Amino acid sequence: MTQRQDDKHSSKQKPDILSADIVAQSRLFKIEQLELKFSNGELRTYERMRGSGRGAVMIIACPDAEHFFLVREYCAGTHDYQLGFPKGLIDPGEDIISAANRELKEEIGFGAGRFIQLKSLALAPGYFNATMHIVLAFDLYAESLVGDEPEPLELVRWSRQHSAALLQQADFTEARSVAALLLAQQYLEANPDVFKQTA
Repeated sequence: MTQRQDDKHSSKQKPDILSADIVAQSRLFKIEQLELKFSNGELRTYERMRGSGRGAVMIIACPDAEHFFLVREYCAGTHDYQLGFPKGLIDPGEDIISAANRELKEEIGFGAGRFIQLKSLALAPGYFNATMHIVLAFDLYAESLVGDEPEPLELVRWSRQHSAALLQQADFTEARSVAALLLAQQYLEANPDVFKQTA
């Protein structure tokens, strides 16, 4: 296997999709089976969960220069409560920023006057064609919207100085939240004047 460091997209030719069929479906998920032909002639069958194509947002909301907000909510996949950043799907007709602002109002009772997009992350790209957009939010103001959560979420105010302790929390395990924390800390350390700006 050849390894190389390259900051440009690979020039490798994508395999041809010979067919794509839904082989299983529930209320929330669709499983798609792909018949692929690679550039070297190899044929393979892949399966993936098909997303909506709109993606989702995860928001690191900063009420001041020293803190950010987390929520603790029930996660059916692990049947427990997890601590993480507010998040949700982008609704039809929304862009990333309007979705982020709506989710904040639904989940923590705040809107934001200013947003910075940090990075878009792939979620298990071998099996799932969904994207999570990581966003920083500043200039918070109190405003609530009714969301679709079955119970009120626990709002947790966390000190940025104790980010290392957050990584040790037994209920802070979601990879997307861990990545968001590290991306946010990197950005905020490199751009300390961001808190002096106004919307």
